[in-house]
Amino acid sequence: MRAHYLQHVEFEGLGIIEDSLRARGIEVSGTRLYAGDALPELDDVDLLIIMGGPMSVNDEAELPWLATEKAFIRRALTEDKRVLGVCLGAQLIASALGQRVYPGVEREIGWFPVRGNTHHNGAAFRFPGSVEVLHWHGETFDLPAGAVLLASSAGCRHQAFQLGRSVIGLQFHLEANRPLLDAFVSADAAALVPATYVQSAEQILQVSDEQLASTAALLEQLMDYLLEDQ
Repeated sequence: MRAHYLQHVEFEGLGIIEDSLRARGIEVSGTRLYAGDALPELDDVDLLIIMGGPMSVNDEAELPWLATEKAFIRRALTEDKRVLGVCLGAQLIASALGQRVYPGVEREIGWFPVRGNTHHNGAAFRFPGSVEVLHWHGETFDLPAGAVLLASSAGCRHQAFQLGRSVIGLQFHLEANRPLLDAFVSADAAALVPATYVQSAEQILQVSDEQLASTAALLEQLMDYLLEDQ
């Protein structure tokens, strides 16, 4: 099994996703799009992971590699690759499939709960009824055609979705660990403008070890689901 990730800025790496993959003996490689790295051959990828970033999927004029990336993601979806999109990554999946990505009614930055959709098809991944996760986004998206809505929050309806058996998009960050939190706060402190669903840097960094362990456990369940034999 080979996993490949697409990284958009230096401070948004895999976090504990890398730990999970390597613990399973999965080969991990990556493309730093911000540094001009070349995309891999799709034949060499079993699981594609698309990470987050502070840019918009609509910034193709300033970041032309976004158009190339979307075409690559579209091909991966067409070829039925396993795909996990995180925050911007979920938005890129939606955009690659022709859906709108646009500013949300509320920005969400910090630790807030999402509600699992308990009414969806039982074959899809099932989130808990309520779980607190890390958010860091100002945009949202229309669901791709045929997608199953997996989770919502008070500030944003489209928090997680699934396409088919092997494609999952998350608007939030289950990969968070303390080094990643420090990096987020340091690199994007300007985004922490007080609002209904925007916490202070202090609140974000004071998350408990128990909370981090809870989101790590949920990530493991998600990885089990994505990586199981199909």
